[in-house]
Amino acid sequence: MGLHVTLVNPPYRTRPHQHPPFPPLGLGYLAAVLEKNGFKVEVIDCQASRYTYDDYKREIAKRKPDIIGTTAPTRLYNSAKEILKISKEAHPDAVTMLGGAHVTFWNEKALQECPQLDVVVRKEGEYTLLEIAQRLEAGKDITDVIGTTQRKEDGFAFNPDRPYIENLDELPFPARHLWDIDAIRKQEDMFYLITTRGCTAFCNFCAAVRMFGRRFRMRSPKNVVDELEFLYKTYGAQNYTFCDDAFTVDMERTERLCEELKKRDLPIKWNMGTRVDRVTKELLQKMKDVGCVSMWCGLESGAQQVLNDMHKGISTDQTRRALGWVRELGLKPTPNVLLGYPGETKESALKTIKFAEEVSPDEMAYVNIATPYPGTPMYDEVMKNGWVRNTNFDDYDATRPIFETPTLSMQDLQDLYDY
Repeated sequence: MGLHVTLVNPPYRTRPHQHPPFPPLGLGYLAAVLEKNGFKVEVIDCQASRYTYDDYKREIAKRKPDIIGTTAPTRLYNSAKEILKISKEAHPDAVTMLGGAHVTFWNEKALQECPQLDVVVRKEGEYTLLEIAQRLEAGKDITDVIGTTQRKEDGFAFNPDRPYIENLDELPFPARHLWDIDAIRKQEDMFYLITTRGCTAFCNFCAAVRMFGRRFRMRSPKNVVDELEFLYKTYGAQNYTFCDDAFTVDMERTERLCEELKKRDLPIKWNMGTRVDRVTKELLQKMKDVGCVSMWCGLESGAQQVLNDMHKGISTDQTRRALGWVRELGLKPTPNVLLGYPGETKESALKTIKFAEEVSPDEMAYVNIATPYPGTPMYDEVMKNGWVRNTNFDDYDATRPIFETPTLSMQDLQDLYDY
């Protein structure tokens, strides 16, 4: 019958995220690569199905997986550990795995903290998981699979990183058919895609470069629009979000994507996020002409010194100019603000709030509290300085202070966030 893999999206242990659930693209790509290579795959999405741990316990008991894999950002790390514990109780012989950005930089600690975890998959996981499945099916040892951290008798086996996938077009589209798409669409009728990996910037609060590399890897415009057309024809989907950190870094490629969209003439609307220094008014107009309705971006701060400290690589003038174009063209601006970065003061934070109101007076900015995620330079800085006051990852949701600096107390930061 072949090897059976169950992939799990853990539930929130505390208050759920404000965003409606959608098929996690990471799990979708893992499942698609496994299916393409002949493996049976099932998905248990605890968030989309609103499962509790008891619900998951009943669901996993119905299955007979050889591999149980889960993924988790920092806030879901503790939940993932609970999922792994339940999984091992139900299926002691199954190989359990955990992947994602958090555990990539927490790999040995994760193995120490969770005895039920067998393998940590670091960075991009598609071909690492595939190799593990192929070896297990063939009865071969998996302890030296690259891209993993595993236990060994005298400690841990930290195997070399797996090279990044250079040709993203070779990946199949995410296996969305493994989710109850109709039920998800009742909560939000939106389909999510990602068209790039890696980043050319190195912002101190972000782990993208350490996770996916400094080089910007891109799917071809044809491949991207092929996926859009497939989703439109399969599901009648008309609303899309591109989840790329910086959609327009390569502006020439973005123009070619617009040309491909115009050629296909799909009746769709879409939004994307990018850097304010990687757009022009002409490019925004071309995107609008083929369905773009909104641009979200990292405004981050209205204080230039704070932006410099972040290594954001932009100026407030660039933000003002780019969002001016967005509003002038009738697109919806969605700036993201980051309060409480090390060096922030009450004065600089208030300046940021007023700046957000200036550049986006008709639309609310998304305000986040600076949160030190493992793998980011900011995490290294606040840990080195002993500023962290909360180590419960359940609270790392960017809505509450986690650390305190000499220039801004946690209470003052919370008051500014609630302002």
